[in-house]
Amino acid sequence: MIDRMQRFLVEVLTETPRGGTSVFGSIKIAVLPIAKVFTMCFLGFLMASKFVNILPSNGRKLLNGLVFSLLLPCLIFAQLGQAITFQKMIEWWFIPVNVVIASITGSIIGLLVASVARPPYPYFKFTIIQIGIGNIGNVPLVLIAALCQDKSNPFGDSSKCSQDGNAYISFGQWVGAILVYTYVFNMLAPPPGGTFDVEEGSLPVKNPTRISSNSAAKDSTPENVPLLTVDIISNDSSHKKKDEVKHFLTVIYEKLKLKQIFQPPIIASVVAIFIGCVPFLKKLIFTSDAPLYFFTDSCMILGEAMIPCILLALGGNLVDGPGSSKLGLRTTAAIVFGRLVLVPPTGLGIVMLADKLGFLPPDDKMFRFVLLLQHTMPSSVLAGAVANLRGCGREAAAVLFWVHIFAIFSMAGWIILYLHLLF
Repeated sequence: MIDRMQRFLVEVLTETPRGGTSVFGSIKIAVLPIAKVFTMCFLGFLMASKFVNILPSNGRKLLNGLVFSLLLPCLIFAQLGQAITFQKMIEWWFIPVNVVIASITGSIIGLLVASVARPPYPYFKFTIIQIGIGNIGNVPLVLIAALCQDKSNPFGDSSKCSQDGNAYISFGQWVGAILVYTYVFNMLAPPPGGTFDVEEGSLPVKNPTRISSNSAAKDSTPENVPLLTVDIISNDSSHKKKDEVKHFLTVIYEKLKLKQIFQPPIIASVVAIFIGCVPFLKKLIFTSDAPLYFFTDSCMILGEAMIPCILLALGGNLVDGPGSSKLGLRTTAAIVFGRLVLVPPTGLGIVMLADKLGFLPPDDKMFRFVLLLQHTMPSSVLAGAVANLRGCGREAAAVLFWVHIFAIFSMAGWIILYLHLLF
């Protein structure tokens, strides 16, 4: 009897269903990229620890700035520009739509979780955002790179696997940036009191019933300025009109956060899409025999350094631990559970429904895999940066710490399931 059970388990693990990989093969393919990511993060953690201390806080900030301002835009420009055409851009329409749907469904789940977990009042919307907005850029790029480097990966040729995966991920990043600097920025506005810094013992669970008129006075910062305001009456009507137009445009600029939206990775994505969709420009820059291909090749060389640099910085950031957070254990655990356990099944259902409705390119496994990853990633680091800007950076750092720790295990499990379904 025991022998028969052993033979059955071996057959289940090694059987190749529907011409794809076996369960054991799926586990190996899914776990190896996570193991690579964990190893590089651990090295960053070691370099930042007090025992080695060659990657201190200032060094990590410089490294993050280098990745964000140069290495990541170079990778996006080279990979997305070579892969995209006007026809493909039309075929890929569901990628940005999926980012928006993921944010909507994730926020709904976040609202339900926050209603049950009942976080302290100032952090109710914060909890919704940390569950609803995932990392659709850096972490997926790292996973795709680690997965495609393995010659036994189920997506075929390593170079095409990496190019397609990076192109799909980069194509959705611009939508994510717009969501972060509009929806997330407004959701993380300080409570009526004007600050998140409330004494820990006096944190209310619900919204205070009434705020005094003095405390409810609006801040003079641009994000709190109404879209249309009445200027002081000027004696000169022409100057008044000019001032009104100038003020209106300034408020629009501040409201839409255009400066924050047009970050280097987003600019690189827009330029790559534009050049890639114009055949003349693409032949001038992105083809291997193009006169300006040396620029693309240089960007590819720089882009290859993005993965190790960002993982070293991420691992180094974990050396500080979760820090001092006012969220409490229940709220933190609820965010981790909601983001890593409740959101991915919803995303799986959305992608499967889109596939059945014919919204996805036929027989493109990598396309589907990237869509699924967009629902599976830990909380957004960029949303954490916005939280820091809005005054709740300590809580965001604590959430990002625990979510990324547990994401190592959750991502391995979900990737195993995705590969088993796709192949």
